[in-house]
Amino acid sequence: MAQYLVIVESPAKAKTIERYLGKKYKVKASMGHVRDLPKSQTGVDVENGYEPKYITIRGKGPVLKELKTAAKKADKIFLAADPDREGEAIAWHLAHSLNIDLDSECRVVFNEITKDAVKDSFKHPRTINMDLVDAQQARRILDRLVGYNISPLLWQKVKKGLSAGRVQSVAVKMIIDRENEIKNFKPEEYWSIESIFKKGKQSFEGAFYGIDGKKKALHSKDDVDNILSTLKGKDFLVEKVTKRERKRNPSPAFTTSSLQQEAARKLNFRARKTMMVAQQLYEGIDLGKREGGITGLITYMRTDSTRISDTAKSQASQFIENKYGKEFTGFTKKSKNAEGAQDAHEAIRPTNALRDPQSLKSVLSRDQFRLYKLIWERFIASQMAPAVMDTMTVHLINQGIEFRATGSKIKFKGFMEVYIEGSDDQQKQKDKWLPDLTEGETIKAEKITPNQHFTQPPPRYTEARLVKTMEEKGIGRPSTYAPTLDTIQRRGYVALDNRRFVPTELGEIVIKLTEEFFPEIIDVTFTAKMEGDLDAIEEGKTEWVKIIDQFYSGFEKQLQKAEKEMEKVEIRDEPAGIDCEKCGHEMVYKMGRYGKFLACSNFPDCRNTKPILKEIGVKCPNCKDGNIVERKTKKRRTFYGCDNYPDCEFISWDKPVGRNCPKCNNMLVEKKSKKKVQVQCATCDYKEEEQK
Repeated sequence: MAQYLVIVESPAKAKTIERYLGKKYKVKASMGHVRDLPKSQTGVDVENGYEPKYITIRGKGPVLKELKTAAKKADKIFLAADPDREGEAIAWHLAHSLNIDLDSECRVVFNEITKDAVKDSFKHPRTINMDLVDAQQARRILDRLVGYNISPLLWQKVKKGLSAGRVQSVAVKMIIDRENEIKNFKPEEYWSIESIFKKGKQSFEGAFYGIDGKKKALHSKDDVDNILSTLKGKDFLVEKVTKRERKRNPSPAFTTSSLQQEAARKLNFRARKTMMVAQQLYEGIDLGKREGGITGLITYMRTDSTRISDTAKSQASQFIENKYGKEFTGFTKKSKNAEGAQDAHEAIRPTNALRDPQSLKSVLSRDQFRLYKLIWERFIASQMAPAVMDTMTVHLINQGIEFRATGSKIKFKGFMEVYIEGSDDQQKQKDKWLPDLTEGETIKAEKITPNQHFTQPPPRYTEARLVKTMEEKGIGRPSTYAPTLDTIQRRGYVALDNRRFVPTELGEIVIKLTEEFFPEIIDVTFTAKMEGDLDAIEEGKTEWVKIIDQFYSGFEKQLQKAEKEMEKVEIRDEPAGIDCEKCGHEMVYKMGRYGKFLACSNFPDCRNTKPILKEIGVKCPNCKDGNIVERKTKKRRTFYGCDNYPDCEFISWDKPVGRNCPKCNNMLVEKKSKKKVQVQCATCDYKEEEQK
């Protein structure tokens, strides 16, 4: 019979841990939180020190009953929720519900679900960390005070179903600000002068740098003409050749933020998907009896620390030396953590560096394999030697006009043997080496080409860019990035266009009202300061009630003002210029959760609605009569169909281009990748040149 009861959050985790601990331990799952603030009311007693009114979460009664029954039979209870604020709060709520002494050593934490880590954690149980609990409570109460006070106002003044929140409102404001930057952007002209130089049979590229050793910008055609008219002939003197050796260090192992960014760039994963798959790898995968059964493959995936344990470093070093050679092993330098990062945590890494991705391919799903491979490669690379690059810069002079040519090549791959960090621009690094050039020799310019350019507006936020910017500005924490991005899309405040965020009309209305009456809620500096205050509570440097009171005293006044002065925003229906085919009344454009749609003006007598269809100027290849229109699935994915549907059921995920294949006469479509569009046949292997 079990003597000890262990409570974790999930059944998957429970299964793995019970196998590690043996017969004396019974491991059960709480299925997340068991208590929370009520949904039907604010649940915070503002008059009585912001006391939260916790209740058992609806549907959790049977779970709690089962845990109480098991607790009565146990000699000792251990609370083994996740090692973060949320996990500490779950443990605290369980302790209250099961009458566990808060001063008892009932809390165990482990950063990875492996046999050694789990067993070791049970040798060092501790009391519940009330500073962590208070930090989580403060966040929960703050979010509740904001959400449950502003949201009803928005329901009343704009439309039902809206919400506001500390972090989500700032994220939407950032997306709107970026959109306004793009709209208001005025391109500025600038020029460059490119050149092709030749030495012997080898050509190389150079570009205009400046005059008499000083860098000069070219703003107009006149600037370019002045430079070109000063040049005499095409002979350039090699004035200076600089050769250097440059080291490039590997990126540190992943934090939550950098994992979400890199998974978006390299795997096309949304932040939510990244966290879901990472959770599966953390909680355990069945490797088969020979390999130890269900085993956690990565460390805890909600962290802002880049610290690596000495054991993991040693293991990685052993693997690198055996696989690549001693010269590829890295120097061990101390990781620099972000301010406020919990040093008890490690970065996200494989639990066993010797378990390479290929050896696990047969037991992992495609998504699990790809994410594990990314985490494993990044970690191994982080422990490897720097790459060494040979760089060469050549200064070429004609009448004081200086052109420069640069080249680089990899001398020693180092960590680049395993992994190179991605970038939002997806630029690939290529070796570009120059011929041997000697100072004092003359080189001929084969071709000199002036090029006109215009400055580009800032890009819209991708999920990766938005997470990176939020992290840089100190908004949100590892556990909040993915839910925030998910919420702002579900509320209809933003939409994704080609994987980039665009604000909706509804989002702009809500943020405009919030900005007018609750400016602090969408102020980046204020939100970042609040995150710092929550960290200070966690570190035991300040009281949670004091932080909430400082916020609420000003917020309450804003709330009273908004209730009196906020005017109702009427989102008027725009006439669509077409009649309803069911009753003959005029159709109008209405604002819905995902933007505008067509509806009959005779509502509620006539409930006819239609999506707004965007024609692409192509006749249907199936019925030859209808037009191809752009449609959206429930998950907002674009597809193409015939406007004669349901009489014609033509459908395509790829955009038809309106031409037929010269090989088989079937439909040509556009296949889109991250940066390019490929026109190809939907049936045979015909492809046209890629368009950037």
